[in-house]
Amino acid sequence: MSDAKPQTRIQAKNRAAILAAGLDAFSQFGFRGTTLDQIAEAAGLSKPNLLYYFRSKDAIYTALLERLLDTWLDPMRAMDDAGDPVEEIITYARRKLEMSRDFPRESRLFATEILQGAPHIADHLSGDLRALVDAKAVVIRGWIAAGKIAPVDPHHLIFSIWSLTQHYADFDVQVRAVLGKDDWFEDADAHLDTLLRARLRP
Repeated sequence: MSDAKPQTRIQAKNRAAILAAGLDAFSQFGFRGTTLDQIAEAAGLSKPNLLYYFRSKDAIYTALLERLLDTWLDPMRAMDDAGDPVEEIITYARRKLEMSRDFPRESRLFATEILQGAPHIADHLSGDLRALVDAKAVVIRGWIAAGKIAPVDPHHLIFSIWSLTQHYADFDVQVRAVLGKDDWFEDADAHLDTLLRARLRP
């Protein structure tokens, strides 16, 4: 079977179980260290049954990354061109920070793919991701031209937000070790708010 959308409740349940098991395995062992047998066992399915939904390990991995990239783009899509510019950018940063808190495995999986040269999602990065970032850069330039925020390079502002938020997922062990506690979100959110307001205030 191809990776087409399942048509029944059982198919949807099995597909979700495979993706969840794949996320656990890939996040822990990486792409090379993960086997279809591991994923099938964790999903509670036989290997032939798994292959009914996904034709290969690569197909599971790519499906996870594509779903993740789409989820990652949602906060940027939600930025309101007609909203208050400073608040829209800070809200975007906060949503990204929340994703680092709530989806650390997904973030680390994505980071690993990027560090390896993005062999599975290069087309998505130069396609959907680039198009969305370029569109929001136009909006940010408009806000700057209207005097609503301080001059800033839109692309590097977005890169900075990615760095400042995804760090908490990708380097979670280091963050918790240095802080000596697990609960970092409120302090990080307050710091990010202060930092961005000071930089963006016209």
